[in-house]
Amino acid sequence: MDLYFLTNFSFSWRDILDVALVTLLFYNIIALVRRTRAVTAIYGLIIIIASYFVSRALGLVTLNWLLEYVLGSIFLLVVIVFQRDIRQALTTIGARRISLPFLRRKQHDESSIAAICEAAQYMAQRRIGALMVIERHVPLEDVSQRAVRLDAVISKELLISLFWPNSPLHDGAAVIRNKRIASAGCILPLSTAVAKRDYGTRHRAALGITEETDAVVVVVSEERGAVAVAVDGRLTGALDAVKLPKVIASAMERKL
Repeated sequence: MDLYFLTNFSFSWRDILDVALVTLLFYNIIALVRRTRAVTAIYGLIIIIASYFVSRALGLVTLNWLLEYVLGSIFLLVVIVFQRDIRQALTTIGARRISLPFLRRKQHDESSIAAICEAAQYMAQRRIGALMVIERHVPLEDVSQRAVRLDAVISKELLISLFWPNSPLHDGAAVIRNKRIASAGCILPLSTAVAKRDYGTRHRAALGITEETDAVVVVVSEERGAVAVAVDGRLTGALDAVKLPKVIASAMERKL
């Protein structure tokens, strides 16, 4: 019987392609949701589905009816629970570029990173708060269009002047695009994943924009005089003049 099955089993290149695409799809879904709040919610959905089948097997009519009603609206439930994660996933997929390595444009240079780092360290020593957002693949035009347009060459002096106390633009963020300061005074979305008591407004704004995009954000704390970098909704703090450029360069070279 087993031999008969093996001798009559055949598959074409379409079957191989089909399996490969499904595998790639599941791999990308797992890669997108890992280390996010969606993982916990997925565990909750798995428990609900498992409870449905267990209640059905044990003949628990009322519980089974209730779970069946909930699972009947599973699509709407998934959209409501994962709306932010779905938006982020679609943004990430849409921002991916298929290109040959030698045609891929470098997103930063040493002079730009040096200017950002020098400005950050200068402001940290004088406890001047700052928020510098480096755009990568996901466009930040919706943030920039409500701010003051600059399109200026990056320099330490210009960055410091933007965040100097009592400056009209010091409370907002500066968006850096294609090695230029695109706009200043930008208002960023605040993260809801962290408590207000743990982070100030600047740090929550840095986390908020990196939760929705692939931007790299340099934050200077006005209270602590410390420099941190936010990437993918996570914060790396207490960066000195040696660690800061390495962290930024590593984040800029990170693949989607």
